[in-house]
Amino acid sequence: MSHDSHADRFTAGPHFDYDPRTRVVFGPGRLSRLGKVAKELGCDRVLVCTDAGIRAAGHAERGIESLRAAGLHVTVFDEIHPNPTTDDVERGVTIARDARADLLVGLGGGSSMDTAKGVNFVLTNGGRLADYQGFGKATKPMLPMIAVPTTAGTGSEAQSFAVIGDATTHVKMACGDRKAAFKIAILDPELTVSMPRAVTAATGIDALSHAAETYVTRPRNDVAQLFGRRAWSLLAENLPTVIDEPNNVEARGAMLLGAHFAGAAIENSMLGATHALANPLTARYDTTHGLAVGIMLPHVIRFNASTVGELYADLADDLDLCDRGDPEAPFKLADFVSGLVRKAGGPTTLTECGVDPATLSDLAELAAKQWTGNFNPRPVDEASLEELYRCAM
Repeated sequence: MSHDSHADRFTAGPHFDYDPRTRVVFGPGRLSRLGKVAKELGCDRVLVCTDAGIRAAGHAERGIESLRAAGLHVTVFDEIHPNPTTDDVERGVTIARDARADLLVGLGGGSSMDTAKGVNFVLTNGGRLADYQGFGKATKPMLPMIAVPTTAGTGSEAQSFAVIGDATTHVKMACGDRKAAFKIAILDPELTVSMPRAVTAATGIDALSHAAETYVTRPRNDVAQLFGRRAWSLLAENLPTVIDEPNNVEARGAMLLGAHFAGAAIENSMLGATHALANPLTARYDTTHGLAVGIMLPHVIRFNASTVGELYADLADDLDLCDRGDPEAPFKLADFVSGLVRKAGGPTTLTECGVDPATLSDLAELAAKQWTGNFNPRPVDEASLEELYRCAM
């Protein structure tokens, strides 16, 4: 295999404004430091945003004990649903207001972390969450937040966006602001060991797609590609291990760090058509987000091959799938992703998810309205998105 170094081929990409705002505390057992780092932020009253499953696993209680041991008053909001909506946010705002919270902790998967951000927007700036769709619309200061991810998936702890569904329309809204970034992220791989195999697979595939998409998007830059490419190697090499050896803490740590790096890449270069295609599947068919992404990503890679084939070749070469000069590299990469999804036990066709071919035009109409499609390296429209769905049937 010929491994041209990335540095040897370096050319400065588009301009960027890299502004890291999150302190990262990484390592097994780091959850025990939650109270200490929270106290360092000068806060007294904490709202922990989590879900019933995380409480049942005992993770939330350990975090709560650490906070209370540091002398903090703790209130728990544990009614967050998967794919949270504005209803979850409104419930959280009421509880946070009653508790007079001055610090928010998102402890759980992307749903818990995104809900914490959503609560912060409305609690501190008023109105409804829809008022903050887009970026930079919070005019008042926001509360400090700490993220404790329990899945290696969304990388939400590295991003200043909350992705929340509208409870009425089911359309996912992205609400971003520099002030909505977590002050601290605690990455403790021990918390991810309890993930069921299906959750490990779905979240791992989601993180892998973040790495692959951010590396090739139109607004890609050197910072995003640095994070995305490192994330790709960590995730692609360790996902099979955590599927087969769920108690392997070292591999779990690599996955958690990979998901975080991929989240940092999203913060710097956004996502592409894969996520535009996946979101309507989640809304219409309640398909698990990571599984929807896993079905669509190989088809998007093939679709984009004529535009960014050499970038996909980097990712293929990193895994020794082929030489980076191989014209078939993007297609070998797509096949690799499909094989990885199959190994993880995920579906590889929309038919397996019960998708009705008669709804593809409606799905494509929704996909065309998803903002991430605007960043795809090869332009997409309703017709091309429908064709991608048909390829995935």
